[in-house]
Amino acid sequence: MAFARSALRTGTLATRSTFASSSLLRPSPTPMALPIPPRQMLRALSTTPAFRYATPVSSGSGSVPRPQTGPTQVPATQGQDIPINDAATLDYQGGLQYEVDTSKGPSGAYPDYSKGPSALDKAGQLFFFTEILRGMWIVLENFFRPPYTIMYPHEKGPMSPRFRGEHALRRYPSGEERCIACKLCEAICPAQAITIESEPRDDGARRTTRYDIDMTKCIYCGFCQEACPVDAIVETQNVEYSTEWREELLYNKEKLLANGDKTESEYAANLAADHLYR
Repeated sequence: MAFARSALRTGTLATRSTFASSSLLRPSPTPMALPIPPRQMLRALSTTPAFRYATPVSSGSGSVPRPQTGPTQVPATQGQDIPINDAATLDYQGGLQYEVDTSKGPSGAYPDYSKGPSALDKAGQLFFFTEILRGMWIVLENFFRPPYTIMYPHEKGPMSPRFRGEHALRRYPSGEERCIACKLCEAICPAQAITIESEPRDDGARRTTRYDIDMTKCIYCGFCQEACPVDAIVETQNVEYSTEWREELLYNKEKLLANGDKTESEYAANLAADHLYR
């Protein structure tokens, strides 16, 4: 037991001596210096919310602003003094100037609450529920007005002549189909919903043997009818063509020509109404 105590005492003394010798080798700590000069520190503090809305008021020396309540912003400077003039204009050495209305107080930017609602108005809105009464009055006014709703499908609203609905292939007045199989509509379709196949006829004219449109892919952009040089493929004003099966929305040439025969007179009237803008 005595041996253990002496060994522990010896180790403690050795540790203390080692620590003392190492501390002698290290230089004594010096007081920590500020990393930035006071003027730059003032600039850094000017970005804080508390100092941002401070009013520059001259201190005893007349050059360093001190915080004061008020919403006037203090611009940051780069280590320069901020002279405060007695005039209504604050002229800073950085070139920044702004006017201060001294008639509203020292800062000139205090909010004017006299133009807002009075205490009686606020109390009336709180205790008499004036907002609810105004809303009920609007409901009562519209109660006696004619309704804006329409009884669809028996009543339908107006539709623009440029409306883009169901597709159709048109014919000439002679009954000849207009499409010349140039395939511009197939090339410009962004959804790649159009598929065209063609072959020359006996008279040398080129006509389509297949004209398919996948209406489930169509985005109704109208590029096909804009690209067609003979106004063969058009988009009619028909919007009521919902189907039960997906296969019914895969239009072929016969379906498109049938749509064109049904809506030819309507589409011709729309073209006449819109010809000034084309």
